[in-house]
Amino acid sequence: MKKDNKIVMYWLLTGCALIFIMVIVGGITRLTHSGLSISNYKLISGTIPPLNDTEWQAAFELYKRYPEYQKLNYHFTLEDFKEIYFWEWLHRVIGRLIGLVFFIPFLYFLIKRQLTTSTLKKALILLMLGAFQGFLGWYMVKSGLVDRPDVSHYRLAAHLTTAFITFAYTFWVALDLIYPEKNQIQKGFRNLIRWGLAILMLQIIYGAFVAGLDAGFIHNHWPMMSEGKFMHETVYIEQEPWYKNFIEGKSGVQFVHRILAYVVVFLVLLIWMKSKKLKLNRLQSNGIQALLILVGIQFILGVLTILMQVPVWLGVAHQAGAFLLLSAMIFTLHRFSK
Repeated sequence: MKKDNKIVMYWLLTGCALIFIMVIVGGITRLTHSGLSISNYKLISGTIPPLNDTEWQAAFELYKRYPEYQKLNYHFTLEDFKEIYFWEWLHRVIGRLIGLVFFIPFLYFLIKRQLTTSTLKKALILLMLGAFQGFLGWYMVKSGLVDRPDVSHYRLAAHLTTAFITFAYTFWVALDLIYPEKNQIQKGFRNLIRWGLAILMLQIIYGAFVAGLDAGFIHNHWPMMSEGKFMHETVYIEQEPWYKNFIEGKSGVQFVHRILAYVVVFLVLLIWMKSKKLKLNRLQSNGIQALLILVGIQFILGVLTILMQVPVWLGVAHQAGAFLLLSAMIFTLHRFSK
């Protein structure tokens, strides 16, 4: 059987789809404050949720031992607990499913020798990224079980960013197989797209900071911040020393996220304008058009998310928009790189 065949492509694309679903469910988990509802980790038995009143009560009693219940949700009934438990349980189950979807077919392809040496090496990297992502998920949850009833925004950002990177790399490997032919590389233009990707990843990290600090619930105005100011004074006075305002201060982090949004839009527009001077094939043209459309949608979603004070559905849509925009950026970069 031919190596790196269509089945391998479908395997990789299925992984991409599952990572997308997991990020969406992760976003709902975060926005519904469900992430600390399960405070232990059981790889096998944890797949099965509580099935009777005794098991539910035991899970609820465990939740009561930790700061989130003691400081925030002390008014919760068992029914309230069941609602937040569901999203965290679903998030973890999808994570396990992704692990199986990656690992079992990988073993099959390995035994059947259906992977080229190059794809084999890339698949091993994917497996390591997946394992690291699982570790980061638990490492993030642990940070909310000690004193503060919330996870570290740094660990949240690491967890989310690794998910995006794992998706991007999986998608890139799939594209290598789907489009094995080589294009003539225009290095200057390719490097511009690389800059676009780098700034977009930075913006995604700051989006995680905003989520982790609940920084979307302040300065709910646009285009200015509160009191009609482009840069509100709280941006630089919340934290000491001053630089911490831009990585730990709610106002400062939101301000950086706002500015980076303009930078991302500018870079996509620059990519689009410069592409008009080039002779493009259909796929390259489609990639750039997708970038232009998705960055516009994502910018609008971001503005609405701030103005409406982060309703769950809109926060999830904004996170999904980031995922789709990253997909378009990866596709476009690939079509101008290989």
